[in-house]
Amino acid sequence: MKLILLLMTAALGLTSFAQEIPLVYAVENTGAAFPAPVLPDTSQLPVIEPLTDPFAWSDGSGRSTEFADWARRRAEIGAEVQYFEIGPKPARPDDLTASFSAQDSLLTVIIIENKDTLTLTSKVILPSGNGPFPAVIGVGWPSGSLPPGIFSSREIVQIAFNFNQVMAHQQKRGSEPINKLYPDLSYMGAYSAWSWGVSRLIDGLELVQDELPVDLKRLAITGCSFAGKMALYAAAFDERIALTIAQESGGGGAAAWRVSETLGNVETLGRTSHVWFMESMFQFSRAVSKLPFDHHELMAMVAPRALLVLGNPDYEWLADESGYVSCQAAKRVWETFGIADRFGFSIVGNHGHCQLPEVQRPEVEAFVDKFLLGDTSANTRVEVHPFGELDYARWTDWWGTGEPVLK
Repeated sequence: MKLILLLMTAALGLTSFAQEIPLVYAVENTGAAFPAPVLPDTSQLPVIEPLTDPFAWSDGSGRSTEFADWARRRAEIGAEVQYFEIGPKPARPDDLTASFSAQDSLLTVIIIENKDTLTLTSKVILPSGNGPFPAVIGVGWPSGSLPPGIFSSREIVQIAFNFNQVMAHQQKRGSEPINKLYPDLSYMGAYSAWSWGVSRLIDGLELVQDELPVDLKRLAITGCSFAGKMALYAAAFDERIALTIAQESGGGGAAAWRVSETLGNVETLGRTSHVWFMESMFQFSRAVSKLPFDHHELMAMVAPRALLVLGNPDYEWLADESGYVSCQAAKRVWETFGIADRFGFSIVGNHGHCQLPEVQRPEVEAFVDKFLLGDTSANTRVEVHPFGELDYARWTDWWGTGEPVLK
């Protein structure tokens, strides 16, 4: 009887702890006030062959698994990602206005910086009724590459993010719309620029609440392939996004650079698109183990908010074996904070690229129901994959030991 009481008490404590951890935040970056870590030159970076420890401080002074320290640690990871991989994400400009035309179902956001103007326009699919409604930002299309019916049947607003209005899919460095606003950042990667654009779109939603009834506590983002990476980066760098569905994001997305390096014809750091990242990132193409972070930590930046990762092992280039190892590593962050139901992954084949198969639809719907509609009974304990014999733990067994050795 005593053991049962102890177990019940522990379970109640875990539930209470989880309830204290926010599902989303009202600001873009809760760690903005923390000083940036001192980041060494590449020549001074240590070699870390296994996956980097998401709980270890950047200065090597130790580690913390306390949620109270996560905002600071998350800010450190974000600083590393910007410094070594994608470039700085500019802050919100002071001069930003927005309007919504119900007649045209069009959201317009106007940003003025450096005496130049950038305009974002988004097609909006709005349910009937008064709202406020949850909303999904779809990269390229109002629902991304997911079936629109998942959202329309649930009275969820669908908003398209037209990324080309910020930076082209294959940017010409220094010649893109965002470069007019920030000419000193001509070296920036597309994923920094696009993340900035998503944040400015959310700024616009905040300004038109009286005309466009969106529940700002229930925002999601989704995209597939290069847009799946985009959704992941956008959510990592904007804590106002409650749910992220990163579909078939491959290398540079959910897959870990270190693990991908051990595989076949996949999107490794040296093989990915140069224009999506800073050119300086490619100094790591022959020294990936010196990168002070990896993409399990990019995913971990979404915590404590909800993240669902979708994969497709039929396409070797996507490096889903690497994505699986990376997801298992990232999952430990959510588990450590007692909120494991907020992270899931599903790697399923026998379907086309960016075409959600019926078998994955219930998994997507569960995350939508729980984190956009508040259905706490929805089962989001999703862990589907074909890699049952793979020893993923060898990449993370060293965490907390101080000895980064790949066994």
